[in-house]
Amino acid sequence: MMMIPRRRDNFDLFDDLFSDPFFEKRENKLMRTDIKEKGDHYLIDIDLPGYDKDNIKISIDNGYLTISASMDKKVENEKEGKFIHQERYIGECSRSFYVGDTLKESDIKASFKNGTLKITLPKQKQEKIEKEKKYIPIDE
Repeated sequence: MMMIPRRRDNFDLFDDLFSDPFFEKRENKLMRTDIKEKGDHYLIDIDLPGYDKDNIKISIDNGYLTISASMDKKVENEKEGKFIHQERYIGECSRSFYVGDTLKESDIKASFKNGTLKITLPKQKQEKIEKEKKYIPIDE
């Protein structure tokens, strides 16, 4: 039989167990991304499981494509129980990629399905366009 040493006067077995360094919370705000080159365009797949399409924003500004996503934290209700361990990420995260300063928002297509954001963008054009921040719509 293994004994877990008592660490506080206010003893709660689960609090002590999950405060052990083995269960240390390691938040990874990095969006897992795959980028493929295919013919005259690039395909970007970003895993965003648990996010709602309405909480994902894609913008282009000064040649940088920025993807940001947010997930609201639900207020814990004592009647529903108390978390003793939580690993699912809640908050905001973003990634930026330099795509060149000749792309405009109408050149970029995006869709979101089954927790994966898919972005298609052409390889960089030669003419230079205005450097104003633009948003890209996300299709179903």
